[in-house]
Amino acid sequence: MAADDRDRAHGPAPTSVEVGPGLFGLGQAWPARWAGSDSTLTVLIALGANLLVAVAKSAATVITGSASLAAEAAHSWADTGNEIFLVVANRRSTRPPDQAHPLGHGREAYVWSLFAALGLFIAGGAVSIIHGVNELRAPTPADDFAVGYVVLALSFALEGTSLLRSVNQANSEAQVLHRDLIQHVLATSDPTLRAVFAEDVAALIGLVVAAVGLSARQLSGSAVPDAVGSILIGLLLTVIAVQLINRNRRFLVGEEADPRLRVAVLRALVEMPEVARVTVLRLEVVGPRTIAIIGAVDLTGDDVESHLAVRLRALEDKMTASPAVAGAVLTLSAPDEPSLRP
Repeated sequence: MAADDRDRAHGPAPTSVEVGPGLFGLGQAWPARWAGSDSTLTVLIALGANLLVAVAKSAATVITGSASLAAEAAHSWADTGNEIFLVVANRRSTRPPDQAHPLGHGREAYVWSLFAALGLFIAGGAVSIIHGVNELRAPTPADDFAVGYVVLALSFALEGTSLLRSVNQANSEAQVLHRDLIQHVLATSDPTLRAVFAEDVAALIGLVVAAVGLSARQLSGSAVPDAVGSILIGLLLTVIAVQLINRNRRFLVGEEADPRLRVAVLRALVEMPEVARVTVLRLEVVGPRTIAIIGAVDLTGDDVESHLAVRLRALEDKMTASPAVAGAVLTLSAPDEPSLRP
């Protein structure tokens, strides 16, 4: 059963709620390729697109003197740096468990994604706002507007390609989980997918704002529209960065898995012949599409304590056979504990 993600919708738990191979015989609705390779390719495409765009925008800024283009250049350089953080996030979070990290390194994805979000906030949002304010206070001359339009059009094509890649990945996952696209991007436990999607959407909106600011400056001869465009781009990046920071923070401090996933795990447990009832069940996201399970169960039969310990360990091993379960700890239920119902 795979793990992920949180979406507070209630209702029956379909077997497609991030089901992975080897967990309680529930089947495999969560493709193994989603374990990280898709996200890595998405980030690498975004990295290449942002690097090309950043160089082009920087050159256009020098030629035109546009404040909006300068804000967009800062935005693209920030995104380029952020993608490097996201590449590191993907690589480090997939390292296998070791003695010091028995649940694996999945939460490293949220640490490095948090750094990326902070970079977007500082190098993208703050720099763009400051540049726009300075342009309002002391306007600089601008010309060669045609160069700016060409670069903006090229940037739109490159950023659109990157966005299309992240949309395709998000859509394929969302369809399996019966979510719409935006719902999945907001809920997914994969921070790299969410970051690339958000950055690409912000980039396309920013390009439109920059184009409007540049054309308004050309038509009016005033630097005010261009400077305002820079400030608006900075505010947009700030809002998105704050949302990404908050989402990574919530996963770092420990977030409960999707309620539908909990229902599916509970149902699978109570249907196992060796389990009489379940009284405690907690599922926590510990990495992209990865959970840890803590529970209390009452086993069938009336074995001695040593036999019960062996049976509990075997049950834990069965649960952790899924690559989506980083760890499982089970104890025996107390007689007075109420049973949980799926």
